[in-house]
Amino acid sequence: MAITSANQLELLQTAEAVAREKMIDPDLVIQAMEESLARAAKSRYGAELDIRVKIDRKTGRATFARIRTVVPDEEYENHHAQLTVKQAKTYLKDPQIGDEVIDEVPPVDLGRIAAQSAKQVILQKVREAERDRQYDEFKDRKGTIINGVVKREEYGNLIVDIGRGEGILRRNEKIGRESYRPNDRIRCYVKDVRRETRGPQVFLSRTDPQFMAELFKMEVPEIYDGIIEIKAVARDPGSRAKIAVISYDNSIDPVGACVGMRGSRVQAVVNELQGEKIDIIPWNGDTATFLVNALQPAEVSKVVFDEEAGKIEVVVPDEQLSLAIGRRGQNVRLASQLTGLDIDIMTEAEESARRQAEFAERTKLFMDTLDIDEMMAQLLVAEGFTNLEEVAYVDQDELLSIDGFDEGTAEELQARARDYIEEQNRKAIENARALGVDDSLFNFEGLTPQMIEALAKDGIKTLEDFATCADWELAGGWTTENGQRKKDDGVLEKFEVSLEEAQTLIMTARVMLGWVDPTELAAAEAEDEEGDAEEAEA
Repeated sequence: MAITSANQLELLQTAEAVAREKMIDPDLVIQAMEESLARAAKSRYGAELDIRVKIDRKTGRATFARIRTVVPDEEYENHHAQLTVKQAKTYLKDPQIGDEVIDEVPPVDLGRIAAQSAKQVILQKVREAERDRQYDEFKDRKGTIINGVVKREEYGNLIVDIGRGEGILRRNEKIGRESYRPNDRIRCYVKDVRRETRGPQVFLSRTDPQFMAELFKMEVPEIYDGIIEIKAVARDPGSRAKIAVISYDNSIDPVGACVGMRGSRVQAVVNELQGEKIDIIPWNGDTATFLVNALQPAEVSKVVFDEEAGKIEVVVPDEQLSLAIGRRGQNVRLASQLTGLDIDIMTEAEESARRQAEFAERTKLFMDTLDIDEMMAQLLVAEGFTNLEEVAYVDQDELLSIDGFDEGTAEELQARARDYIEEQNRKAIENARALGVDDSLFNFEGLTPQMIEALAKDGIKTLEDFATCADWELAGGWTTENGQRKKDDGVLEKFEVSLEEAQTLIMTARVMLGWVDPTELAAAEAEDEEGDAEEAEA
């Protein structure tokens, strides 16, 4: 195939046809042709030459040119494609580094192999342009619902025609056991749009919680207009779901608006989700109230919130336990996803038994450590005292407010509590020294002798060891593995050290060791406070 006047116009016609078919810019096709012809010319004249091809956009004439670039003497390596300044003076009046000497070379005759290679280059460039066009078209549609037609099924995954491109609906993104045949219409959520080297770039889903949220937005005008907001969604695809909504107009009931007249609006969503049962719940800024709503239809007697652990204990009547948990734990699992909290459910009988066990344990603690009788110990527990430190260092008036406690009794109790604590501290210091704890840790403010002993037993014996710890290693925390929340025990957790306190202690140690600049630390703290204030305002 020679590049002659007979087929020059054919180049432009081919470029136009390919561009029209693939819905891409004709100029991209012509650039691909230029690159393929340049590659063919290099195979004819030599790979070390820098040969470029320019196709006239009006006539289709292809011009082949050899380019030699002026480079510094120390960079001169390839005499076929480079010239020194001295050599370039033969061709240019005042050559500068970076100038180019252009010589036109005869057009090449494309042999069978060269023509095939050129074709591959053009096809590759066209495919890349097509992928870029598809990415640019769909990147802004991420997070929306799209209608398509099923083209084919590959290993359980559906390839969906979505207009000017294709999307993939993976097997695990389909609801339950739903099946589709070619040419079936399908509605999906655009979960992600990514640049991929091969295959579809638009990833679809029907199980994503936001799919249901977008369906409600289509069915409920108040959500679309922003009068009602969807605050949280949790789904067990194909089975059951919970959606939390709030209204910014007091005259509009958010739940009623989402249900619609005779359930028409919610039924339209249910039908699209293959009969998935949907609980519509009023959202509330108070965590406990929101949780009570989320556990519907079960009734809740009491909610105990452990903010530090991000955990909630819910007490329900004995006959409501199975309803609160749901079939295979579905109800409590969805409520947990909706609120973002770890939920423990117990009956009133279980909670009562636990309270009694805690009462007995604290009573025994005071009896053993303060050498008092059971009645006096029970009085202390009933008044809310939980440990010896509270008895030893509380204002004496609080002890005197207990029935039957006079000034002499209060002083004696506090003296005994302080003596016991001091003895425990002495033993803890002895044990820590025996374990090899360095003075740098003893002199560090904020750690009690019992804390230092606990650290020593865990191998933390110097200030340097302490400074390398993470906050969760000291205070404990929660991690999620395979969707299950797992408890990480902290070395100082039994001393009720919070994550914030642990972080402050660690950063103080790092400042003392010179690992952290205190001015930078102060600036970071100020930035955090500013961010918290902005969040509170929002």
